[in-house]
Amino acid sequence: MTWVEPDQWYAQLATFHAAAALFVTDHTGRVLLVKPTYRDHWAIPGGYVDQHETPHTAARRELGEELGLALTVGDLLVVDWAPPAGPRPRALVNFIFDGGRLNPEHNIDVDSDELETFGFHDPEHCRQLLPPRVAPRIDAALAARAKGATIYLTDGTAPAPS
Repeated sequence: MTWVEPDQWYAQLATFHAAAALFVTDHTGRVLLVKPTYRDHWAIPGGYVDQHETPHTAARRELGEELGLALTVGDLLVVDWAPPAGPRPRALVNFIFDGGRLNPEHNIDVDSDELETFGFHDPEHCRQLLPPRVAPRIDAALAARAKGATIYLTDGTAPAPS
C-alpha cells in the first residue's frame, strides 16, 4: 500500500452539493409544486442545503421561506444523485422528505421575490411541468410514501441491481 499525505487524500474525495425538498400533497393527493422566478420550470419546494445545515433542516427552512409554511419534516422518501450539469460543476444529491398532506385550512404565503406562483397538480401534470431529470422523483416519492421505504435514484432513474 502506498502512503498518501492527508491533504492529497482529501483532495481525491468526491465533492458535491446537496439540496433538500418537502414532498407535500393536498387532501385529494395532488402534489404541491412551486414556480420559481429564476427558472423556466416548476420545482418541488426546497433548495440548497447551507453549510453546517442538515438536509431536513434545509427542507423545512426552504418551505418556510418560499411558502410561509411550518410543516413537520417526515420520513426521507427519495435520494437522487445527479451528475454535474449545465452551470453546476459538481454532482448534486437531492433529499426529498415527506411533508405530509395539507388541508384546506393551511395558509400559504408566497414569497414573490423567489416564486411566481404555486399549485397543486396531479402526478401526471407534474411530469409535464418538471424537467425530465426531476419528474421521476414524483412517482418515486409516491411509491416511497406508500411502501414506507426510501427510494434511491441515480439521475432520476432506479439503478440496475448489481
